[in-house]
Amino acid sequence: MHFDALLIVAIGLGLLHFGFPLAYYCYLKKLWLNKPWDVRSDPEYKPRVSIIVPTYNEAKLVRQKLDDIASQDYPKNLVEIIVVDSASTDGTLEVVKEWIADHRDVKAKLIEENARRGKAHALNKTLKVAMGEVVIITDVDSAWPSRDTLASALSWFSDPLVGAVTCLKVPTRGGFIGVERGYRDLYNVVRLCESKRFSTPVFHGELAAFRRDLLVKLGGFPVDIGADDSHTATLIAISGFRAIAVDNALCTELVPREGYHMWRIRRAQHLIQHFAKALGLLSKAPRGFKPVLLAEAWLLLVATTILLYKALTGTATATILLAAGTALLLFKPYRTWIATQAYLVTATIRNLWTKEIAWEKQEKS
Repeated sequence: MHFDALLIVAIGLGLLHFGFPLAYYCYLKKLWLNKPWDVRSDPEYKPRVSIIVPTYNEAKLVRQKLDDIASQDYPKNLVEIIVVDSASTDGTLEVVKEWIADHRDVKAKLIEENARRGKAHALNKTLKVAMGEVVIITDVDSAWPSRDTLASALSWFSDPLVGAVTCLKVPTRGGFIGVERGYRDLYNVVRLCESKRFSTPVFHGELAAFRRDLLVKLGGFPVDIGADDSHTATLIAISGFRAIAVDNALCTELVPREGYHMWRIRRAQHLIQHFAKALGLLSKAPRGFKPVLLAEAWLLLVATTILLYKALTGTATATILLAAGTALLLFKPYRTWIATQAYLVTATIRNLWTKEIAWEKQEKS
């Protein structure tokens, strides 16, 4: 019997690429999803909090976002809202100033940058004047649908071992062929289970909360990569504190009306930058966090390239495998996974010439 070594390698890589994430998901869901939390959450815990809202050309959305924050059921004397604007040109500054003037009962301020240098630069500038024990970063194009979202997120800081907290999130609509909603359904489970195990390496810009003293100790947010919130949370976890996504703080995110694929690619670029940098610190990670950082495998491009080559050169087995893979696109979870991997592959290549730290603004709805 003749064995085609190249084809066997391709099949092996493909099985590993698809089998490992599935096994990881099943492992997390079975062993950790229904386990009780081993950290304390005290609903009576009320720390002083600084809520930072970075903006760039957000005139259409910023008033709604500030109303959303102000409507939270949390003592107003313990909250400060800081809007940091990175040289908007669409009237965002005027809207923010008007909102602050109309809400004298809310402690709010505006910091203006004279140039756009990226989100992390703006956050680090604001961190110097933030007075809260906890600092929360929240994007304008997101919402906290419950009036208890803020209190619920902050309650986890009653445990001194918790250093950072983020939300679970859902998109406002499905995105391309339902991929965005399917992606979130899958990874909300993963992030929650990773958090119960120890910590998750992926945080969400809709609500990312950090102990201020830990941020100061780290020197602020990293300015050389895009996923500044996720990388900061990972550094906190590597230092021994918990960085968790919690199931009692749900947020919504707006999805671009146009340019959805570019939006996903840019987001994937930032995650790749984050993981590439974080893996260099793997030896310093706590025992419970190491497997989580190792749980990413990028084998699809190699496997697909070999299979395509073998199919074009007349190998029947490769042709059948590619045809079966194409047919499986009718299955939503598989379609979601393939789309996600396609974005990651494209993002990996694109990172070779641009990190997209400051990107072109996209309309969302």
